[in-house]
Amino acid sequence: MKWKIVFALLLASVNAFALTVDEIVEKANQAAYYAGKDGQANVKMVITDAGGGERVREFRILRLNTGAGTQKFYVYFKAPADVRQQVFMVWKEVAQGKDDSRWLFLPALNLVKPIAPGDKRTSFVGSDFVYEDVSGRALWEDTHELIKETDTQYLIKNTPKNPGAVDFGEYTVAIDKTTFLPVKAEYLDKNGKLFRRVEAVKVETIQGHPTVTESRVEDLVRGGHTVNLFSGIQYDTGLNEAIFTERFLRRPPREATK
Repeated sequence: MKWKIVFALLLASVNAFALTVDEIVEKANQAAYYAGKDGQANVKMVITDAGGGERVREFRILRLNTGAGTQKFYVYFKAPADVRQQVFMVWKEVAQGKDDSRWLFLPALNLVKPIAPGDKRTSFVGSDFVYEDVSGRALWEDTHELIKETDTQYLIKNTPKNPGAVDFGEYTVAIDKTTFLPVKAEYLDKNGKLFRRVEAVKVETIQGHPTVTESRVEDLVRGGHTVNLFSGIQYDTGLNEAIFTERFLRRPPREATK
């Protein structure tokens, strides 16, 4: 009888500290997109088509947390010539029902182009990543279900609340229990067929933050894939919020060009 009481107490203790699915998803979102007060990184993007042909893009990402869940991104393209000086900027919102604001500056046309909410699932500068991959997807846009738990990972099923606004029917995300970084996401089309996979290939600890230093996305229908290689990663650099304004779309700050 005594061992049953001890077991019951231990079980109650474990359950008391168990995370809800929404808490798991929130912690994963924080780990993936909100480490530190701000962040900077250089990115080499290698786009490989189904025939093995490669294209390379190089850009720099600046990111600043501006409030409880709000955030600003600035992406400045350095190479090749056809995208050089192009800028992608995001003002990320957290309020339910409020869309993020996204802009693209096209230097050849001297044009600042707003990216409509319906376009955030389109290709990011011709790669297999989409715009939403860069700055993240709002948690309120999906319902979340814990479908499997192992010693090392949580597997979360995510179903869009507005299925007509996206190119997928559902997606699953494997989340590392130690770092809470999402390590693999698989997207099913509206017929339940797997068509897209995103993976964290390499993870390193930088300034105390577990950080993805290589990511890969595969188009399982057309056969191509894209790899992002991150370098020069820094956190808590003291970025000025003024950088993330329309003024600096046309005139990039030194933090973006170095």
